[in-house]
Amino acid sequence: MSASTRRHDIDALRVLAFGLLIFFHLGMLYVADWDFHLKSSHTAEWLQYPMMFLNRWRMELLFVISGLAVHFLRGKTALPRLAWKRTVRLMLPLLVGMAVIVPIQPYVQGLSNGLVQPGFGTFLLRYWTGGPWPAHAFDGWQFGVTWNHLWYLPYLWCYTMVLLIAMPLIESPVARRLRERLPALRGAALLLLPALPLFVAGQLADRYPMTHALIGDWYAHALYGTCFIYGYLLGTGTHAWDELARLRRVSLIIALASFAVFIGLDHFGDRWLGHAPTALDLAIGIPLVRAAQYLYMWTAIATVLGFGHTYLNRPFRWLPYAREAVYPWYILHQSVMLALAWQLLPLGLGPIGEPLALLVGTVAGCAIGHEIIRRVAWLRPLFGLERIGKIEPSMPRISRLADDLT
Repeated sequence: MSASTRRHDIDALRVLAFGLLIFFHLGMLYVADWDFHLKSSHTAEWLQYPMMFLNRWRMELLFVISGLAVHFLRGKTALPRLAWKRTVRLMLPLLVGMAVIVPIQPYVQGLSNGLVQPGFGTFLLRYWTGGPWPAHAFDGWQFGVTWNHLWYLPYLWCYTMVLLIAMPLIESPVARRLRERLPALRGAALLLLPALPLFVAGQLADRYPMTHALIGDWYAHALYGTCFIYGYLLGTGTHAWDELARLRRVSLIIALASFAVFIGLDHFGDRWLGHAPTALDLAIGIPLVRAAQYLYMWTAIATVLGFGHTYLNRPFRWLPYAREAVYPWYILHQSVMLALAWQLLPLGLGPIGEPLALLVGTVAGCAIGHEIIRRVAWLRPLFGLERIGKIEPSMPRISRLADDLT
């Protein structure tokens, strides 16, 4: 394939979507009333709104992009080989991260709370064996090994395996005609209809709130699994992408309006009513809030895809390096940030200097970590990178894209 067939916009959106994780997790140190491992003394309530603005679609977008990856890979790879490649690519970094990267986070949390003594090696042995820990240590971390911010990897692996098992049915003639309908949607149908399954999934939120524990996390599975399937269905067909690009300004207006409705009803509804909500108010208001929430979710994703396809589908010079860096940065960033925060928060750097120092330090730490990882052959697969020399220059570019996408 020629260079023009590579989907640079999807490459760039994947980089930008994972980049948002650094800013979001940095914000978790400063947003008031949201639990996190460490909290700055400079928290602010107003940060809740930009955080919600991002949090209602950022992970869903990643699952859409991940569904696209399976679509790209399926065209060239037998199902057993595809299942094995996805397993190695996702589960090996997960196990490594859980063993040696993630433990940094409960360690600095325990140090901050005065519940453990300095000495990461000693802590690591206790972490691997499940304790014993002081009562109430780490607010739930005392139960041992966890994947914490790496939860995305086991969820993605499960969705991929389920999709591959169902692939013979999905690729049947009847199913093929049905799955071609989403990419064929136009206009208002493309901006409204995909929000309906997300709205239905949202009805599980109260009964099964997100835990990221995989087992019993039915609301998360319904939501993220739907987005993963959307990505697979979007595939490489040009019609849906051209339509998303054409509608990008309309989808942006709808997204902003629906977010305003969501915030207005969910956070300020009591003030507008002037009294405590009645049963009738709740019967009407709760479905409206959820409708606005999931309409915002899908139209925000559609907006990002549309603008991305319009402006990012070009071979930026920084993109190949950034594409490779994404996976190691994802694994490292939260542990690097929290280790730095444990050192910097007590220094009194102020509400501007402190987050800037943390941001610069986190970026520098991830960049240094990536530079080391990419140069050491045995480290590369442990952090999701291809082995040196494995990718041949003649490999079709759409295949290269599929291997790059998590």
